[in-house]
Amino acid sequence: MTAVTMTASRQTEFRFDPADHATISAFVYDEAGILMPPGKMQLVYGRLAPRVRASGLTTFADYIALIEEDGDERTRAIDALTTNHTSFFRESHHFDHFLEHAWPALDQRLAARGKVRIWSAACSSGEEPYSLLMAMFGKDRGNGQRLARTDLRVLATDLSTEILAAARAGRYTLDTASGIPMSLRQTWVKRDGDMAEVHPLLRERCAFRKLNLLEAWPIRGLFDAIFCRNVMIYFDEATKERLQTRLADQLVPGGFLYIGHSERLSASVAPRFTCVGRTTFQKVAA
Repeated sequence: MTAVTMTASRQTEFRFDPADHATISAFVYDEAGILMPPGKMQLVYGRLAPRVRASGLTTFADYIALIEEDGDERTRAIDALTTNHTSFFRESHHFDHFLEHAWPALDQRLAARGKVRIWSAACSSGEEPYSLLMAMFGKDRGNGQRLARTDLRVLATDLSTEILAAARAGRYTLDTASGIPMSLRQTWVKRDGDMAEVHPLLRERCAFRKLNLLEAWPIRGLFDAIFCRNVMIYFDEATKERLQTRLADQLVPGGFLYIGHSERLSASVAPRFTCVGRTTFQKVAA
């Protein structure tokens, strides 16, 4: 196959020109609200070239035509373009804050036969919700078994079907699992060959569901805490504002919202919250 140029200085396997990139950028924005400006052209090529190859095609123009007609391939394209970088106990100050300021009252509610609902939005491969559960369960497996008998549920959602399958499996490389504090890792993670497997008690508390944050949410009830971190950095200001408004609506009064380290609340949404820590906000009571 003859290589053709994507830019003047870079040869590529498949023809990919600025018009192709503009079409894909519009598609990704419409589907997921993610911005793919011209500077992301090389990233888009790198993410989608394997799909072009797997589809038996020779140009991106042909691939664009395919995803316009084939819903399954369109889903695969979104999966490929979705950034899924995460790690266990990433931005650990959020977990510290949750344990100190939110969890004691929620734990008491569970002990009194109440319910607790937490949402990990854009959960990626599952490290965030599993980290949160490990923090709540602690290093005592007996405490985890006690909490497993309560009405505690964590909803974990993401746009990517492929990454959700990995999250449900709860299996990670040993290097990935090394980010878990040793006392928690010894209690809640089992080594299986060259992989680390999350304990079933944790997996059973998580409901992993596909969800596009920009579309309708088939969610009943409100949440005591929402973790929506490092996803809004890919959205424009109008999209961020709409999403943050909906997240605020989905929180109980006094509930906590945790966002990414480089993210900020929109001016119209900020009055609904009190800042109580680094990128940590508590919803103002009505």
